[in-house]
Amino acid sequence: MKLKRLFKKFILSLTCMVLFCAVTQAQTTVLKGKVSDDKGFPLPGVTVRLKGTNKGVSTDLNGKYTISYPGTGVISFSAIGYTSKEVKLTGQTEIDAVLAEDNKTLSEVVVTALGIKRDKRVLTYSSQEVKGSELVQGKDPNIVNDIAGKVSGVQITSSSGNPGSSTRIVIRGASSFYGDNNALMVIDGIPVDNSETGNLNSGPGTSRIADLDPNIVENINVLKGAAATALYGSLGANGVIIITTKTGSANKKPTINFSSDLSFENPLLPQIQSKYAQGTNGIYYDGVTKKTSTSWGPLMDTLKINGQAAKKYNQSDLFFRTGHTYNNVVSINGGGPASNYYVSYSNFNQQGTVPTTSFIRNSIFAKYGAQILPNLTTTFQLNYTNSQNHRLPEGYALESPVWTIFTAPISYNLQPYENADGTQRLYRYSRNNPYWVLNNISNTSAINRFMPTFTADYKPLKWITITERFGADVYTEQDNYHESAQSVSNPNGRIVVNNANFRQINNDLIVSANHQFGDFNIDAILGNNIFSQYTEDSYANGVGLSVADLNNISSASTVSYSESHALIRRIGFYLQTNIDYKKFLVLSLTGRYDGSSVLSTSHNFYPYGSAAGSFIFSEFFSKDFQDIMNLGKLRVSYATVGGSNVGAYSLTTPYYSQTIRNITFPYQGQSGFLLSSTLGNPFLKNERINEFEAGFETGFFNNRISLEASYFAKKTVDGIIPGVSIAPSTGYSGTTVNTGVMQNKGVELLLSVVPVKSRDFTWNMTVNFTRTRNKVLNLYGDLQQLGNGFTSLIVGQPYGIIYGTRYARNAAGKLLIGDDGLPYADATQGIIGNTNPKWTGGVTNTLKYKQLSLSFFFDVKKGGDIQNNVDGYGYFYGTPKVTENRGPRVVDGVNATTGLPNTVSVSGQAYYQRINGITESVIQDGTYLKLRNVSLGYSLTPSWLKGSPFKTVNLSVTGRNLWIYAPHFTGGDPEVSSFGASNGSQGIYSFSTPTSRSFDLSLKLTL
Repeated sequence: MKLKRLFKKFILSLTCMVLFCAVTQAQTTVLKGKVSDDKGFPLPGVTVRLKGTNKGVSTDLNGKYTISYPGTGVISFSAIGYTSKEVKLTGQTEIDAVLAEDNKTLSEVVVTALGIKRDKRVLTYSSQEVKGSELVQGKDPNIVNDIAGKVSGVQITSSSGNPGSSTRIVIRGASSFYGDNNALMVIDGIPVDNSETGNLNSGPGTSRIADLDPNIVENINVLKGAAATALYGSLGANGVIIITTKTGSANKKPTINFSSDLSFENPLLPQIQSKYAQGTNGIYYDGVTKKTSTSWGPLMDTLKINGQAAKKYNQSDLFFRTGHTYNNVVSINGGGPASNYYVSYSNFNQQGTVPTTSFIRNSIFAKYGAQILPNLTTTFQLNYTNSQNHRLPEGYALESPVWTIFTAPISYNLQPYENADGTQRLYRYSRNNPYWVLNNISNTSAINRFMPTFTADYKPLKWITITERFGADVYTEQDNYHESAQSVSNPNGRIVVNNANFRQINNDLIVSANHQFGDFNIDAILGNNIFSQYTEDSYANGVGLSVADLNNISSASTVSYSESHALIRRIGFYLQTNIDYKKFLVLSLTGRYDGSSVLSTSHNFYPYGSAAGSFIFSEFFSKDFQDIMNLGKLRVSYATVGGSNVGAYSLTTPYYSQTIRNITFPYQGQSGFLLSSTLGNPFLKNERINEFEAGFETGFFNNRISLEASYFAKKTVDGIIPGVSIAPSTGYSGTTVNTGVMQNKGVELLLSVVPVKSRDFTWNMTVNFTRTRNKVLNLYGDLQQLGNGFTSLIVGQPYGIIYGTRYARNAAGKLLIGDDGLPYADATQGIIGNTNPKWTGGVTNTLKYKQLSLSFFFDVKKGGDIQNNVDGYGYFYGTPKVTENRGPRVVDGVNATTGLPNTVSVSGQAYYQRINGITESVIQDGTYLKLRNVSLGYSLTPSWLKGSPFKTVNLSVTGRNLWIYAPHFTGGDPEVSSFGASNGSQGIYSFSTPTSRSFDLSLKLTL
C-alpha cells in the first residue's frame, strides 16, 4: 500500500511539472533582430543581454541575434567603442538596434605595464597608442618603422634599405652612455629580444623585432617616462613598447580572413654626376690599359672612343633592380561560450633592390583562451617564426658593391665582370667588381624563433585576481659568410660560420585587487618577477679556400674558432597602488626592488619607484559645460629607475687568446692566453635615472578635439662607462666606472581633431611635436671627451656630437687659404656637427566617405647633422653631382700668409680632392619633410556581396616615401644610419643600400 501511495504522488508531481513547463513555454517569447552602427553597417560581436539575468548572446557576422525571454523585461545592447542601448520588452518578437560610436569610450582603455589594462582618463603619466590597422597600412616588415613619426617623444631611425635591416627606436633621448638605448619590446606582457644580429661583415644587421608579423598586432602602446615603466625594473629604463596581439571572439562562429599584398620598391639614390668620364685632369683613362679610380676625365659629350661617341653607363640604373615584396596572411578566429581562439599564418617575401638580397619570413601564431572555472581563465599562445636573410656587405668594406656603383665612372661598362681567363675584370685597383660580388660573396642568416606565453587569472574573490604569466623567447641563429677566392680583400677566399643560441625566460606572479571604499577606489598590485637570459655563440673563421665553389668551412686551409657563453639573471619585487578619489583626484605609488647578477654583490640589489598624481578638474564643470569640454586633466610625476646596462662578467678580468707579433695562438698545438687589457670593476652598481614629468590633457566636444602636452626632465647619474683610460702602471689600459652624468629635457605635444563627422564622411587628423635637449654633464674625473663610434661624448655638449677634421679659419671665421689657393685642415680637430634634431613632428590625416578611405601621413625633422661620406669619398673620385662644376675657381677666404683675400685660381679637381680630407666639408643638415605614407582603400558594400561566400572585401593601394624634401642633403634619404642601430652608428650616410620608394597593392577578404 505504501508503494502504491508513493507511485500516485510521483505521477501527480510529474503531471504538475509537465503542466508548469508547458505554461512556461507558452509564456516564453523568441526575439530576433539586427544590430548596426549609425552608418548602417552590421555590428558583429555585440553583447545582447536580458537585464537582471545571466542570459545573453552575441551578434553574428551580419549583426543578427536570437534570444528568448519570458514576455517582459529589459534587453541591453553593448559593444566596446559604442554607446550602450536598452529597450523595454513587452512581447516584441523583433527589435533592430542602432548603436552610435562613443569616442570617449574608444580612448578609455589602454594596455600599460605588465599587460594591465587601465582607463586612460586616470593615467598619471604619458602614453600613446597606435592601432594595428595603422601599422599594417605602412607595409613595412619591421613593425617599428610603421610607427615612425606618429608618436611624440620617439625617434626612429632606419639603418639601410637592405631587406630586414635594423631600426633604432629611442624614447626621450639617450639615457645610457654606452649601453643599449633602444626601448624595451614587450609582447602580451613578456619582454622579448630586439638585438641586432646577422651581419658578419660591414653594415647593419637585423633588429630581431622584425621576426614579428605586424598582422597579428591589435595595437601598440608607447610608455615614455620612468613613472610609466617603473614596474619593468631596469629593463624598462629606456621606455617600453607594449605590443598587444589579436584575440579570438567568444560565442562566434569561425571567421576566415585573408589578405594579400604585392609591392614594388625603387631605390632612393644619391645625386651622382653624369657628365665626365674616367680619368684625371681631363685626360681619359679607359680602365683597361690605364686604370684609375677617379672620374676627373673629359666631358662625355666630347669623348670619342675608336672614332665613335662614347657610350654612357648609368651604373645605378644598371645595377639596382625594382624590388618586390609578397605578403600573404590567412587567419581564423572565433570561439564558444567559454573559449576563444585566433590562428594566423603569414608568408612574407621581400626581394631587395640589390640583386641576391632578400628577407623571407614565415610566421605561425596561435592563441587560445578558455574559462576553465567560473573564476579561472587561461590563455596560451605560441608565435613561431622562421626568418631567412640574404645580404651583402655595405659601407666602407672593400667587398661592398654599393660603394663601387656609387663611385664608378659613367664611361666604363662593368660587365662582363670576368676576363677570359676567369679573373676579375676591374677598371681600378683595390675594389671588387660589384657584379662579381653578386655571384661570389654572400652573407646569409637563418632564424628559428619560438615565443610561447601562458597566462592564468584566478579570482578567489570578486575584487582580487591572481595572475601567473610565464613566457619565453627562444631562438637559434645560423649565419654564414662566404667570399670566393680572387676577392681583392681576401685573395685566397674566406668563410665564416657563426651559430648563436638565445634563451630568455620571464615569469610574473601578480596579485591585483580593486575595491571601493566610500569615495575612494583603490587599485593595487603586488608582484614578483624572475628574468633569465642565456646566450651561446660559436664563431669559426676559415681562410684559404682550397676547393672552388664549395661553401663549407672544411674547404678552408686555416680555421680559427671561438666560443662564448653568458648568463644574466634578474629578480624583482614590485608594488603599485592607485587611489582614485571621487574620480577627480588620482594618486599612484610604485615601488620596485631589483637584483641583477651583472653588478657587484654589494650593490646588486637596489630599490626605486615613482609617485604620480593627476587632477581631473573637468569633474567640477557643469553638465552643460562638460558637453563642450569633456576632459581637463593635470598630471605630475617623479620617478627614479635603475639600469644595469653592462654586459655579463664585467666585474672580472677574463683571459683571451692572443696574437703576439706575427704569431696567432693556438700556434703549433700550443694555446696562448693573456689577461684582458681592460680591468674588471668588482664594485659596479646600477645606473640611475631620475625623471620629473608634468602634463596637461584636454578633450572637447566628446573628444572631437583633444590635446595632450607633456614636459619631462630626466637625469642619468652613476652612468656606466666602459673602457676609460687608467694609469699604464696598473698593467691595464682601461676599466669600467660608474661616473657618467647626463640630462634630457623636452616637450611633447599631441593634438587630435575630427574636423568633420557625418553619416557618410569622417575626417580625423593627428598632429604630434617633440623637442628634446640633451647634455653630457660628466664623464670621468677631469676627462672631457670620449669616442663613441662615429660620434663623441663631450662634457657640456649633447650626446652624439660629430667631432673631426675641420677647416682652418681665422678669428673672424673666414677660411684660411694656402699659397696654392686651397683651403686646408686645422691642426686640431673640433666639433663639426650634432646628430640630434632640433625638433620632430608628424601629421596624419584619415578620411572616410562611405566605403572609400584615404589616409596620408607627413613626417618632418628639423636639423640633425649627417656625415655624408658618399659625397666625402666621392670628392676624391669626382662622382657627386656637385663636382659637375669643375671649372677654375677662386675659393672664398683669406691667404694664411698675407691675411689678404685669396686671389689664386684652382681647378675643380684640386679643390674637391683637397676638401676630401676635411670631414667638415661633408657635414650636412638633415632637415626633411616626407610624405611617408599614402593609402587609398575601398570596401565593397554588403549588398554587393549577397549570395557570395564573402562577408567583406577590401581593396587598397599604398605608397611609401612618395616625396622627400631635404634641401640641404644630397644623399638619397636623410633618415639612415648606415652602420646599424648602435649608439655610435648614428648620423652617418655611407654607401649603405638605399632605402626605397614603394607602391603596394592589397586585397583583404573575410569569409
